[in-house]
Amino acid sequence: MIIRPIAPKDLDALFRIAEESGPGFTSLMPDRDALARKIDHSVDSFQRTLSAPGDEYYLFVLEDTATGAVMGTTGIQASVGRIHPLYHFRHSTLVQHSRNLGLHRQIDTLTRCQHYTGCTEICSLYLRPEYRRPLAGKLLSRVRFLFMAMHPERFSDTVIAEMRGVSDEGGQSPFWNCLKTHFADLEFASVTSLVGAGHTEFIEDLIPDHPIYTSMLSAEARGVVGKVHEQTRPALAMLEAEGFRFRGLVDVFDGGPTVECPLASIRSVRTSRGLRTVAIGQPEAAGTPTLVANTGLADFRATVTSDATTAGKTVLMSPTLSRQLGLDNGAPVRALAMGNTRPATHPEHIAMTPEKHYAH
Repeated sequence: MIIRPIAPKDLDALFRIAEESGPGFTSLMPDRDALARKIDHSVDSFQRTLSAPGDEYYLFVLEDTATGAVMGTTGIQASVGRIHPLYHFRHSTLVQHSRNLGLHRQIDTLTRCQHYTGCTEICSLYLRPEYRRPLAGKLLSRVRFLFMAMHPERFSDTVIAEMRGVSDEGGQSPFWNCLKTHFADLEFASVTSLVGAGHTEFIEDLIPDHPIYTSMLSAEARGVVGKVHEQTRPALAMLEAEGFRFRGLVDVFDGGPTVECPLASIRSVRTSRGLRTVAIGQPEAAGTPTLVANTGLADFRATVTSDATTAGKTVLMSPTLSRQLGLDNGAPVRALAMGNTRPATHPEHIAMTPEKHYAH
């Protein structure tokens, strides 16, 4: 398995992923022209020389080195909300008090906001069902943190992940089904398609910016605020092990939580190490599975391997591995032992869409 930047040749595979992933995976809609533009945007982003984040979108694919098949995708949006506003509800408590009557009451509210404008977002993670194998899901998730650790000038100091909220087998969101009766008579599939295509103006037109009392919502809607889809729980556990935390911001459509972490505090950023491949040969014995990445941009490559051993600031790897990663003797790499941040369950064995992002 090799992680590399997406290329125009991957359009057919990306279209199949968009079809497979279904309506909950709004960052990749099954529209060939739109997907081709995303690929072009990603290719351009990897080629830019930067000192600060802008509208860059970095999309990676996981390739089966034996067959060349695309196994999955993973992505990073460098700075969200710059072109299309990124809306959330802030879930908070309003305190009302009448001193004269001696009455005191706390009321939960949802208030529309754009709190995360300018933050970096991890998104577009999808592992195709037939390729769910040990370490594949972890590789797709953590490789983004190594890439950001090596190129911090390209990203914000705060990283977020929007987690998929609760929906039923038919793709219906109890949260949105309640909101639409009050504010926007649109089906859930319609609003996610609109925002996935970059049409966000209706949110400001139809969703009020004043606090919404959650007591006015149905019990079903209140019960899913800040909750994730069952299939997303392992992915959330992985991010929580990395240091991500929920700070009360939820999605305006399905009520799912957004989690955040300072870039420098992400565990894989802190515990990964910069090394040099000063020796290429055959390691004496297989070691702990390690995520190893070169330090390139357009030529970025990464994999998980037991075919490398480290000592101090050096790493010994096989000739085959060095060729796959495009490395010569003395070339710099970054490495992360995959035994770190292990959650209780394995996301590579669950279904599909741990993270979402509506528009780039």
